[in-house]
Amino acid sequence: MLRITELKLPLAHPENLKTSILERLGISAEQLIKYTIFRQGFDARKRNAILLVYTVDVETTNETELLNGLADDPHISLTPNNAYHFVTQAPKKLTQRPVIIGTGPCGLFAGLILAQMGYRPIILERGKEVRERTKDTFGLWRKGVFNPESNVQFGEGGAGTFSDGKLYTQIKDPNHYGRKVLTEFVKAGAPDEILSVSKPHIGTFKLVTVVEQIRATIESLGGEIRFQSRVDDIDIDNGQVRGVVLASGETIPCEHLVLAVGHSARDTFKMLYDRGVYIEAKPFSIGFRIEHPQSLIDTCRFGSHAGDPLLGAADYKLVHHCSNGRSVYSFCMCPGGTVVAATSEAGHVVTNGMSQYSRNERNANSGIVVGITPEDYPGSPLAGIAFQRKLEAAAFKLGGDTYEAPGQLVGDFLAERPSSKLGTVQPSYTPGVHLCDLSSALPDYAIAAIREALPAFDKKIKGFAMHDAVLTGVETRTSSPIRIKRNESYQSMNIKGLYPAGEGAGYAGGILSAAVDGIKVAEALALDMHK
Repeated sequence: MLRITELKLPLAHPENLKTSILERLGISAEQLIKYTIFRQGFDARKRNAILLVYTVDVETTNETELLNGLADDPHISLTPNNAYHFVTQAPKKLTQRPVIIGTGPCGLFAGLILAQMGYRPIILERGKEVRERTKDTFGLWRKGVFNPESNVQFGEGGAGTFSDGKLYTQIKDPNHYGRKVLTEFVKAGAPDEILSVSKPHIGTFKLVTVVEQIRATIESLGGEIRFQSRVDDIDIDNGQVRGVVLASGETIPCEHLVLAVGHSARDTFKMLYDRGVYIEAKPFSIGFRIEHPQSLIDTCRFGSHAGDPLLGAADYKLVHHCSNGRSVYSFCMCPGGTVVAATSEAGHVVTNGMSQYSRNERNANSGIVVGITPEDYPGSPLAGIAFQRKLEAAAFKLGGDTYEAPGQLVGDFLAERPSSKLGTVQPSYTPGVHLCDLSSALPDYAIAAIREALPAFDKKIKGFAMHDAVLTGVETRTSSPIRIKRNESYQSMNIKGLYPAGEGAGYAGGILSAAVDGIKVAEALALDMHK
């Protein structure tokens, strides 16, 4: 088949897609056997002339002739083979089973791939299954009741379950692992459209069902998932993993261990550091969540086309390089979403954003965050965790010691005065927002950078720095503050049999990239076990 990229049509579709394909290839309708849409997106750089952009795979009667005749067209090529192929299969008599810690996207896909290859993995999760976990999470959001082992960060599905459910990434993916992830999501009940839209997303309620189905698939293939099974220690003998010790005291022998714990398993990071696993500090970002009316973002991005169902709720991606040397950027933008309480520790406040599949809530929200490096938190490799904790504990105090988030109107933040009442933008964060002065919520350099960036963003999206837009703090879990370095075989630099993976180990950022990393680690582990 032939693949055509950058096939552009007006939003109103006065041209038929089939007609455009025929014209692009210079063929007759009789020569076209069939076509499928591989990707559909849009180009809204000119908001009054928005274009739909397609990538299509086409089957014709004269493929070779066309390919030779159109060799100079960079947007026409052979359709790549993106089918997934397993690197090996488990021996019929399996002498040992791999163990995976964590059931976020990375752990689930590492487990799924290993199960599909016949390795019958044991997956350990400190939190609860996804529906019970959802009840606990809503307990914090609606009643202010916090469960340290079952929350936005801990439990089946990982932190991505309570997010926008974005399923796109900027990682290089020459082996098409991302396609394998999306295909498995669809098998598990996700909408078929995620295979073709340029920025696929699912949303929390749909993700719950998808996660449950992936779990069922793993179990049907001989895998085992154990909830409320926190790993408190790893048995390491002469540089080789020998087993894991659970909080219950039980020891599970293993020589191949996938560490897919997510970016908030701070107690696990400390245990690994104490056991001598090589860890280093890495950069991450800190900041606030910002909320605007979604209608404002739609109008600024799409103009008269705002509200068009083909476009949906508008998103944005912003960056500003500040005079103090810092960079401020939008992070995890959630169209038509809500700001959520995302702490994993008592007496701390952490914000994050999420959207449902419909993306039809009244506000748009995004993290507005400042990049920081280990130079900002010198010390041990775990110093970034202490830095996060300090900010999160201070936010809890600023919010009134009740898990309410400290908040401030953008106009007041820029004018350097505390806020006393809300304006037209009603914040979506629950248990609630406590208005105050956010200038003490972050280091001075971060406050100065955000104050410089907001007016700059307003030049790109008119109204971004509107007085009534709301900031809530703090956003500290943008990525892991550590990296558990691994070698070319995906194992720890100094502990054989330990496979650091996903966001927590510093090798992913988001659902899709974490799942892809889980596949890579599963393949490396399987090949090592197959030796």
